[in-house]
Amino acid sequence: MNRKDYKGEASSKVLEDGNDLLIDFEKLKKVAQSPDSVVPVVVQDAASKEVLIVAYANEKALRHTLESGLATFWSTSRNELWIKGKTSGDELYIVDVFVNCEQNSLLYLVTMKAKGSCHTKDTKGQTRFGCYYRRIKNGKLEFIK
Repeated sequence: MNRKDYKGEASSKVLEDGNDLLIDFEKLKKVAQSPDSVVPVVVQDAASKEVLIVAYANEKALRHTLESGLATFWSTSRNELWIKGKTSGDELYIVDVFVNCEQNSLLYLVTMKAKGSCHTKDTKGQTRFGCYYRRIKNGKLEFIK
């Protein structure tokens, strides 16, 4: 099976909690077709330096981030402002915002209001610390956190 074989809620379950390697190599093509111009944003925990999330920001999201002090992105799938944690309570407070040498990506250093930043939950129902909780091992995904 490949990624296109999964639809709806089953797709999320398989992608987020499964061991099958189903990389979305079409993601940047979809982002490029978005009506809004965006740049990638790497979100890193200020204390541990662990990468938590990779998301996208447009000018509106960056402005909101700088003005509010909350990590804010542009949802490329919903085409709307996404204030991380607004509904879950897992807000990310901005410590610093960096721009790369070519000014085509951002780095948000953050602290967490809660114990996690990922929208998925672990087997105990707790928000995962970050979105990178699996690694590739022998062609399959292996949970590390």
